[in-house]
Amino acid sequence: MSFEELKWTREPADFTISPERIEIVTKPHTDLWQRTYYHFRNDNAPVLQMETEEKFFSFIVKTDFSGSHCRFDQCGIVMYLDSENWLKGSVEYENESFQHLGSVVTNHGYSDWATTAIPADVKVMWYRFSRREDDYCIECSEDGVNFSQMRVCHMWEGAGKIRFGIYACSPEESSFKAVFTDMQITECAWKAHDGQQPD
Repeated sequence: MSFEELKWTREPADFTISPERIEIVTKPHTDLWQRTYYHFRNDNAPVLQMETEEKFFSFIVKTDFSGSHCRFDQCGIVMYLDSENWLKGSVEYENESFQHLGSVVTNHGYSDWATTAIPADVKVMWYRFSRREDDYCIECSEDGVNFSQMRVCHMWEGAGKIRFGIYACSPEESSFKAVFTDMQITECAWKAHDGQQPD
């Protein structure tokens, strides 16, 4: 895919875009979160996306976060529609023992967070973001070949034109370089459900 199609929702102070890779250097106290659990709101993470009205597709990207070192340092895939409607998938640093592989879905101003603990020595993760109309799937892979489902969700405002791409942030007093490579858009790898018929 051409990086020329990508546009900043919020442009970071320090970034590099070359034909093969995108690097984002995060700033402290940047994040995407809305209200749930402790009523905290932060909506200032750098987001680089493209627009589409295509109803069925998959977007794949490889992330390298070997520089992450502080709690909640993160980078990954995102579909950011507006401050109250978005989703993301990433690995968030926790400590020297483990980190959180997880996803957040925010509908109408309330975020959730679904995670699983993975070893702290994992420093590369692939993501595959798939759309089937207004339903979405996030998958992850350590080798870019074998993907595992992280999340299936519905986006209440996700039926028409959407924006999707990458993001990186450091919610606490931290900064690191996030590296994105191997981006591609393919036909939808999330196939129609094989089972119960629709109502």
